[in-house]
Amino acid sequence: MSGLLWAKPGTDVDADIQNFLAGEDVILDRQFLRYDIRASSAHAEGLQRIGVLSATELAALQDALRVLDAQVVSGQFVLDERFEDCHSAIESFLIERLGDVGKKIHTGRSRNDQILVASRLWLKDRLEHAAQLCVAIAKVSLERAENEQALPLPGYTHMQRAMVSSAAMWWSGFAEGFIDDAQRLQATAAWIDANPLGSAAGYGVNLALDRDHTTSALGFGRLQIAATYAQLSRGKFELAALEALGSAMLDLRRLAWDLSLFTSAEFGFVALPAKYTTGSSLMPNKRNPDVVELLRGVYAPIAAAKTEIEQLLSLPSGYHRDLQFSKAAVVRGFTQGLAALSLVPGLLGDLAWVPERMKSAIEPSMFATDLAVELARDGMPFRDAYREAANPQRWEARDAVASLEARVSPGAAACLRISDLRGRLNALG
Repeated sequence: MSGLLWAKPGTDVDADIQNFLAGEDVILDRQFLRYDIRASSAHAEGLQRIGVLSATELAALQDALRVLDAQVVSGQFVLDERFEDCHSAIESFLIERLGDVGKKIHTGRSRNDQILVASRLWLKDRLEHAAQLCVAIAKVSLERAENEQALPLPGYTHMQRAMVSSAAMWWSGFAEGFIDDAQRLQATAAWIDANPLGSAAGYGVNLALDRDHTTSALGFGRLQIAATYAQLSRGKFELAALEALGSAMLDLRRLAWDLSLFTSAEFGFVALPAKYTTGSSLMPNKRNPDVVELLRGVYAPIAAAKTEIEQLLSLPSGYHRDLQFSKAAVVRGFTQGLAALSLVPGLLGDLAWVPERMKSAIEPSMFATDLAVELARDGMPFRDAYREAANPQRWEARDAVASLEARVSPGAAACLRISDLRGRLNALG
């Protein structure tokens, strides 16, 4: 490991202790390195604006930061065990390249606000990416809802056959769910869109840092004003981001559960393309819906990440090293969550219904509610109509499509209001 930024003359560094302190920071910080470079450039601009750096020094630092960023993208520069973290890597690169000018970059800042601003920028990007994936899922769902309004599908309550539903109702339900998820992700991104850079170690510094400039330069919606709150928000903002992601994962889990059932031989409502299935190592006859099952399970690491961060937040104010562990949790949660969401639009676009199996699962009892409502519409008190319709002798086979066409309550099969949902979807961008 290169020289530690905080090392003092006469201080011995025990290798085992340092390895424990560093943990997996270097690996995790590969996620944040380019954001830290970007924030370092804005910080340098701020230092030049208050006279700490000359225009020539600023230009040299920004040129070097652009070179470093390009080397990271090309793979020429790799964050590895030579460094304690991404912050030390940037400073070491600048000092090696620029000498004393490179040593000026850390004026007025701490690694505390460095990781806050880098992770905040990272979180904003991940939340927006998750929101756009939810938009893509909702878009596919609405397109299929529009095209499959006359395709009957058994509706279930308590896992028992209940009423006639439709493929379009199934699609529109998940479309609206993922529209809500996208909206929540974007709202969370706006809520955390606050610049912590310049809060230093949590108590500010005796320099008139131009924090408003760095807020604008980094594209933040507002300044996180109180230096002490910048530290208090660490973990809190990550937790909010994971909760928003978790909302989408819960909808995905229910969707995947439906597909797990619908693709089984007992239901047989859905056929999946072979690329979404795998074979058994023992049973030659098997094709298993492994993708769907893993989509069903991916909420677990997000829930675990939330729990991990919640447990870390039992702390007084100020910075505490415990918070280092929040990085692994949030990176793991978003990495797995985004990987899962990215597969869903293609999966939903590719799946095929099996109409004959869907039709065969619709039985006369599923029209009983239609009968009860019809009797009530014609003047019979509903509770009497309910009892009359509960009589199996009154059950008769009806046309499922006609049942759907008669279901005119808003949100039901004949009144899906897809254009309203599409309006909400388009407003999300």
